[in-house]
Amino acid sequence: MAGAAGKHDDKKAVVRNKRARHDYEIDSTLETGIVLYGSEVKSLRASQGSLVDAYVDIRNGELWLIGAQISIYPFAHQFNHEPRRDRKLLAHRQEIRRLATKVREKGFSIIPLAIYLARGKIKIEVALARGKRTYEKRETKRAEEARREMEAAGRRKGARED
Repeated sequence: MAGAAGKHDDKKAVVRNKRARHDYEIDSTLETGIVLYGSEVKSLRASQGSLVDAYVDIRNGELWLIGAQISIYPFAHQFNHEPRRDRKLLAHRQEIRRLATKVREKGFSIIPLAIYLARGKIKIEVALARGKRTYEKRETKRAEEARREMEAAGRRKGARED
């Protein structure tokens, strides 16, 4: 039975916000649902979307995804969708309240990290994040390069001992 549970936990990333982890320091993440039209689901399953410059806003106690682009599905014809429309995100009221209190604090914002398929449904991973300054981005890059060099040196040393 454990194998069946693991089978349903797999996630297939459809669209990723590659700049998010570079530009922001991630505090916490949350998986939410998203309200979509059929043509939007078909476009996302074909990986036709972008989260560049997208963010999440709280309006009237609801989460809204702003600025995300889901390309037009070519076979939907007159039943197609607006590519850059605002889309409602589905989350529990307590989670929305928790995010709203954090966003009121200085420097926090809510950003989308990825859109993915989980258990046959389209989900979106949003993060409570604080923007990095330029010098913080340089420090992060320097630390990542140092970590890679250490791993490479470890691999070279392991290869010489054999």
